[in-house]
Order: sequence, then structure tokens, then C-alpha cells
Amino acid sequence: MAGEIGFELRGHEVLLRPLITEKTMHLSERRNTFCFLVSTAATKQSVKEAVEKHWSVRVVGVRIQNRVGKSRRFKAMIGETSPSKRALVTLHEDDRIALF
Repeated sequence: MAGEIGFELRGHEVLLRPLITEKTMHLSERRNTFCFLVSTAATKQSVKEAVEKHWSVRVVGVRIQNRVGKSRRFKAMIGETSPSKRALVTLHEDDRIALF
């Protein structure tokens, strides 16, 4: 699937890594929703296809969050956190992903 930017991402290029925090573990246990850090060029459809292909599960929904980089100060130095894109993937109630 070609995105608006003019090139096509492969499945392993879409999903960068799973995001493991207390909040995302709560979502995975209670709502069967998993969080991934994805490429900034990824779309909902490309994330859905990548998850279904990689883990052989049925995806019900995908929500995308664009996180803006913020300026941070450490002593006399001023830096910036990097922007990121996150995907919250909801699976069918019969499917599971074993991240550990």
C-alpha cells in the first residue's frame, strides 16, 4: 500500500517496537489492546496489515497518536525530545499477542 509520501513501507519497517509501560500492560490485559511505536510514515491500514501478517491475528481497530517533540532543559543545555508516532491496536477477543 503506497502512502501519501510516495513510497511503500514493508511490514518490518512499519512496526518499530512494542511500547511496554504499566498503562499499556493494563490495556493489553483488560481490553486486548497493544501499543507499538511505528514509523512516522505509517498509516492505520499499513499498521493493521503488519500486525495481522506478523502475529497471525485479527485486528478490530487501530488508533494513531502523533507525539510532538518538546523542548527540555538540563542545566545550561537546551535540547529537544524526538517526535514519535504510536499505534494502539485492538485485537479480536479470541486473539492474543505474547510479547514476553
